[in-house]
Amino acid sequence: MSMQWQTDVDLTHRNSFGFPAVAERFVEIDQLEQLELALAEVEQHQWPLLILGGGSNLVFRENLPGAVISIATRGSHVLVDDENTAIIEVGAGENWHGFISQLLEKGLHGLENLALIPGNVGAAPVQNIGAYGVEMADCFHSLTAYDRETKALVQLSKDECLFGYRDSIFKSSQQGRYIIWRVRFVLSTVFSPKTQYRGIADYLAAQGIVEPTAYQVYQAVCDIRMSKLPLPSELGNAGSFFENPIVSEAVYSTLKGQFPDLVAYPDRPGHFKLAAGWLIDKAGWKGRRVGPVGVYDKQALVLVNYGEGRAFDLLQLAGEITHSVKQRFGVELRMEPRLYPA
Repeated sequence: MSMQWQTDVDLTHRNSFGFPAVAERFVEIDQLEQLELALAEVEQHQWPLLILGGGSNLVFRENLPGAVISIATRGSHVLVDDENTAIIEVGAGENWHGFISQLLEKGLHGLENLALIPGNVGAAPVQNIGAYGVEMADCFHSLTAYDRETKALVQLSKDECLFGYRDSIFKSSQQGRYIIWRVRFVLSTVFSPKTQYRGIADYLAAQGIVEPTAYQVYQAVCDIRMSKLPLPSELGNAGSFFENPIVSEAVYSTLKGQFPDLVAYPDRPGHFKLAAGWLIDKAGWKGRRVGPVGVYDKQALVLVNYGEGRAFDLLQLAGEITHSVKQRFGVELRMEPRLYPA
């Protein structure tokens, strides 16, 4: 099995911000033998390594030294199918939204609320992606990954992945160790709508829908996202740029007293999740443009590249936003996308 590196590869169209970046070496891989050959060279030469998915949760600071490997494992198939549930396995290189659409066609439910999230399936467990009251972990079963320490494929259960809010073992204690190859989800053949998120409930009410079908919830999510979020192909962005901060009930109560219209949701016991978009909006940033970058006028949580921006411009803007939110509310914002090179 041969494996050939490409050199000086332009990655401008492989990151959703559209920031110019050139990979010193690049290869797309869908066979285990190819991956092992590529990693052997990486280790031999001690190259810096980036595993690249859809590039939707990355900010490229500059050109990328060393090696970039894109995982292109594709396809999906049902492993277990009983009366009420099914387990489906999907390649890490599959497009996430395309996969959600396939599930809808197959009558497999649970992930409808995560429609239109950009990126590939393999990135979903890393970030434990979530939206509109649902997290990927809610339907996660297990995954197959290549372990760079043992140099073998391993199976990781849900518990072993240590999922948290926008967090997992893959971006914390074991970052860089595992390369996600295939992912398995456990889904329901019986639809149970999750419409507690106010935006979805309002959308369905406006349509006069009382008992929505799976397709109606899926369509509601798509319509809401398209009304609030720009397509990366038209305006460079990575979706939500900041995580929604989680604070104690005491901090929440203090803020609620000062700002009665504060938007927040109950989280784990004794804690509340604040809407970062609301904080940014109230700090006066929504719709503001600073040179080639800015804050999207329809959703303050989204930072955009108007076409000529670079990571430096974006990070400067993000720093100013973080500072002003901290000054006004005493709350620290954390950026969601990963910086590379770090």
